Amino acid sequence: MNGTTIRTTVLAALAATVLLPAEARASSPAPCPSQAGPKPTVVLVHGAWADTSSWSGEVDALRKAGHVARAIANPLRGLDGDAATVADFLKTVRGPVVLVGHSYGGSVITNAAASAPNVKALVYVDAAMPDVGETTAQLSGAGSALGAAPESLYDMAAYPGAPQGAKDLYLKQDVFVRSFASDLPKDVATRLWATQRAASTNAFQTPSKAAAWKKIPSWYFVSAGDKIITPQSQQAMAERAKSKVTTFSGGSHLTLISHPEAVATVIGAAACSVKGG
Repeated sequence: MNGTTIRTTVLAALAATVLLPAEARASSPAPCPSQAGPKPTVVLVHGAWADTSSWSGEVDALRKAGHVARAIANPLRGLDGDAATVADFLKTVRGPVVLVGHSYGGSVITNAAASAPNVKALVYVDAAMPDVGETTAQLSGAGSALGAAPESLYDMAAYPGAPQGAKDLYLKQDVFVRSFASDLPKDVATRLWATQRAASTNAFQTPSKAAAWKKIPSWYFVSAGDKIITPQSQQAMAERAKSKVTTFSGGSHLTLISHPEAVATVIGAAACSVKGG
């Protein structure tokens, strides 16, 4: 992480953090108070080595609470194109949008929302939250499992139409099970590893062209047990953006799968903050 743009101390962020108690982990988001105006649509953007199914628990919980939720595909080809794909989808949504990103999906929503005036709230779930000029790869934080040698982390493959030097990355099984999905049962984590989608190096190495969180209110869900984007990095990014922070004790980089109700509660709060929610 660039020390000149993100303060390494997180005391201010910790002071503003909501600590999620154990008894709240299984709770579901509450319906919003009745308000006039259109109901916001929650649009969920997944990260690398994942697909829309990673949001299944949140979609179910949000719908039960009366929210409108859509999980859409993130191409994982490159930040500029991925953000443009999401921005184009947002043009099809009538009314206000709460845009949610997990992991690399945080970089995507940061750029997509800059050209989407209907986005009224941003939610980051264990996600990259870049400033202009920063890459996703810079934001994993000191001590991240992704800081190891690339050949020990990934199986790499060429793909048609790749920019010069770009490769598809697949997380190795041990890295996926022990670090990416560390709080999931081993058989579940292994199945997710076996069905992962590849992500291009171009996705992680492209500098962000926008920082929508500077103008749009944001919420941040931090998993204290995340080994991919460290909690310290997440706290620092959230503090920089003046986000409303919720810290989940434990979890992993895939808390959105292991504890979807907790994540959905934060997303529901963001939705209820939007006029008409």
